[in-house]
Amino acid sequence: MSFPFSENTLVKDIVNELPKSSDLFKKHRIDFCCGGNIPLANAAEERGLDPKTIVAELQTLFTASEPNENEMEEWIHSDTRSLIEHIVLAYHRPLEEELAMLSPYVTKVARVHGENHPELLKVYELFYAFKKEMLEHTAKEEETVFPLIQQLNDGTAPNREEAINAIVELEKEHDAAGAILKELRDVTADYELPFDACGTYRLVYKRLEALEEQTFMHVHLENNILFPRYTN
Repeated sequence: MSFPFSENTLVKDIVNELPKSSDLFKKHRIDFCCGGNIPLANAAEERGLDPKTIVAELQTLFTASEPNENEMEEWIHSDTRSLIEHIVLAYHRPLEEELAMLSPYVTKVARVHGENHPELLKVYELFYAFKKEMLEHTAKEEETVFPLIQQLNDGTAPNREEAINAIVELEKEHDAAGAILKELRDVTADYELPFDACGTYRLVYKRLEALEEQTFMHVHLENNILFPRYTN
């Protein structure tokens, strides 16, 4: 897909198409919420910024966000060490970053709009439960279970049954995280926005939906490609 933005694209349209651009705009103190209905060039110039520089940063972000359609086929035939490294770099590190960056938006929307939209209070609760679950889960994978998997692969695992049980436990944790994502989707009616949703409200729903998609890909690589090499 070719890069769809220019200096003339409205700021709000950029965030709608590329939700993570909100982090870039926040860094540069460009208002993408109430003041987002102006071209990027105008918004940049109001902040004393070069629009071409902002467009270049958006291009980098857009390129990094594009999905690799051949990823699954590629990793089915990969070696275990490479697959683990890919999961850590392509999913764990971005997940940690996204959870940190998204947290203040979720908190703000719940605080500002929770009285009129009580489902946002549940979104807040579920998001932070998911954040806690996944940060603990990925830390366990990297510190304990991934090294055990590598030992299984190398034939050096001191206790094969114990290592396999640790993998099975990770699968249960995946189920728990998936249940939270399902509840998030239920409570938001499939991320359907109310008529009075502000820009930040819209942003939170788009990024939660993107987080769900990334988590499904992350779990797919582990449950359906990595783990079966040692549990089947």
